[in-house]
Amino acid sequence: MNRDLYIDFAKGLATLSIIFIHTTFWSGQFYIPAEVRVFSLVFDVALFYALSGITSGSNIEKTLYRLLKLQITYMIFVTFLFFLDYFFKVFGLSFFSMEWLQNFYSTFGSKYSTTSISSVPQWQNLGNWYLHQYTNADTFPVVMGSFWYLKVYFILTVFGVLILRFFPKHIHWFIGLCIALTLVFNIFPEYYPTGQVGYIAFYLAVFLIANRMRGKKIPGKMIPVLYTLVAGALLWMFWYYGSDIFYKINKNKFPPKIPYIIWTLFSLVTLFTLYNRLKISKENYITYIGKNAIFFYFAQGISSSLVYFLVVPLQENMPWWILMSLIYCINIILAFVISAGLQKVDTAGWTILRLLRSKTAESKGN
Repeated sequence: MNRDLYIDFAKGLATLSIIFIHTTFWSGQFYIPAEVRVFSLVFDVALFYALSGITSGSNIEKTLYRLLKLQITYMIFVTFLFFLDYFFKVFGLSFFSMEWLQNFYSTFGSKYSTTSISSVPQWQNLGNWYLHQYTNADTFPVVMGSFWYLKVYFILTVFGVLILRFFPKHIHWFIGLCIALTLVFNIFPEYYPTGQVGYIAFYLAVFLIANRMRGKKIPGKMIPVLYTLVAGALLWMFWYYGSDIFYKINKNKFPPKIPYIIWTLFSLVTLFTLYNRLKISKENYITYIGKNAIFFYFAQGISSSLVYFLVVPLQENMPWWILMSLIYCINIILAFVISAGLQKVDTAGWTILRLLRSKTAESKGN
């Protein structure tokens, strides 16, 4: 079966959008207007959950094996990140001073504070990362700040494949249940549960709706109707919540509430409209990003942390839109370079694990 390059293309564009979001919301806090930062959320993580739904099937064994491989790749990455962060602190304390390190970390701004500057490795942090409790990596704060997506993805994919496998004739009921729960949580915010429930209720609906769209095409006559409904929902949002809600979209993202959900509708409708309509016949840089989306996701956390050190000295020397364009381009270039390096780290990690497995098998045989 030929690979659908549209899926890779959409993943690539979504990844570039995530890089832009993290360019504007992290280092961009110093110089980018709030309006631009909000608009950057138009194409957000909901696209990844939708694309996952389109590509997912009901094979539990295959899905769990894929998640296990992803978990191991994630563990290899955070192990690498842990030692990178630790050795940088040892370097700073050995050749400079505690004050130098504190001044270095102050570059990330007042909203971020270091967890522990010490020459003693904080092994509990690595253990927490393995278990998807994302305590900060001081040297690369954007990494853990963007990893909430991964935990939700693991949970959502397990629920999704179980529904697809055991309830194939009742998927619409589960979609309705997820939408109903999302509405209940929003209408009665005092009952909005903490943890991952609110995330799963909405994003599982996106996942299942996308799965129902698999192999289908939205009829041409429905396209203007859908965009009209999206425009109507946006107008209602501004009428009901007031114009200030525009500046609160990001606050309504964690966990997803009605304003943010309405804000994502445009991107989801666009994704489904172009699905099976926009044909990508040749591989390109964007499809390459899509094929390696997980490594670019890892890499952009590092690159979005590094660009802080360009933003701080340059923000007073050029217009914000020029600096934003420059930093975004640099961020993409860094993500390409770092992702290539991370793929090599991943390959080395898997090689070591296979070697350990073979040595363990030999010892058992003896």
